[in-house]
Amino acid sequence: MELSMSLPYAGNPRAAADEAAALESAGLDAVWVAEAYGFDSPTVMGYLAARTERMRIGSAILNVYSRTPALIAQTAAGLDALTNGRALLGIGASGPQVVEGWHGRRYDRPLGRTRETIELARRIWRREVIEHHGITDLPLPPEKGGSLGRPLKLLTHPVRESVPVYVAALGPANVRMTAQLADGWLPFLYVPEHAAKVWGRPLAEGTASRDPALGPLSVVAGGLLAVGEGSEAVRDLMRPTIALYVGGMGAPGRNFYHDLVCSYGYEAEAAAVQEHFLAGRKKEAEAAVPAELCELVSLAGPEGYVRDRIEAFRDAGVTMLNVTPVGPDPARLVEQVRGWL
Repeated sequence: MELSMSLPYAGNPRAAADEAAALESAGLDAVWVAEAYGFDSPTVMGYLAARTERMRIGSAILNVYSRTPALIAQTAAGLDALTNGRALLGIGASGPQVVEGWHGRRYDRPLGRTRETIELARRIWRREVIEHHGITDLPLPPEKGGSLGRPLKLLTHPVRESVPVYVAALGPANVRMTAQLADGWLPFLYVPEHAAKVWGRPLAEGTASRDPALGPLSVVAGGLLAVGEGSEAVRDLMRPTIALYVGGMGAPGRNFYHDLVCSYGYEAEAAAVQEHFLAGRKKEAEAAVPAELCELVSLAGPEGYVRDRIEAFRDAGVTMLNVTPVGPDPARLVEQVRGWL
């Protein structure tokens, strides 16, 4: 099992990136750079490329609406060149709250757009001559207003023929597609004890039609990390995040995170969180988040407990443990967990 951490999209990006870079020598294998309402991910990834030598640098995630497939492929190729082959491309459909509310794009055909982005990016990295007519037309033909109407290809030569593609997916159809096409999977609010029940079937169905040349699907999941007596209190730090996503990242009947928590068996609690959050009662929404859920999506507690949680993630199929160290000495926590993997 490998070890990674996520950079938040709020706060000082240079300070967060410097902290992540300092953890490279502690044994961190990869860092994932978030993008939602904060700074864009590729800018911070480029900074990290110059500050690190070994660890991989991934986007988590670039949504497939605010950038064209060609731009996503160009960005990934450039980052791969700057990192000398250490880039990871994390993409996803995000949700209506970000895509429509922030980027002003209509949230439609999320699976088709994600599939198309993966397929086109890989063709572009191979420097194939591209002519594609689908959700995205490359190039735009003259009858649709295009000025060239002829196939094109990427001018520069990427470091690798293909940058590993990781997809953020939660729903069955999206997870099925991810298992079929992607190099890796980025689930959110992942509870290892419920993983087989919620995602076992779509993962198996997607894997059945997977190209063997891709190798096994990588799975990146984890949570807040704190080790020691009294560390259980760290779990409550997840309450605002869970309340935001389950309550506010979408509308009633159109919230993927709410649906996920319901599939874990917390239907009543999810409904209460959403009701409070949408009514502006954020503290009440946070209080309504089940303590058990905060525990299961975290790795916080005495050493023996945390080691057991790591094994639960491993047994569920996680190949890269993604942690957020909490405490005065993040490097010590990373070194400690690195020794257990």
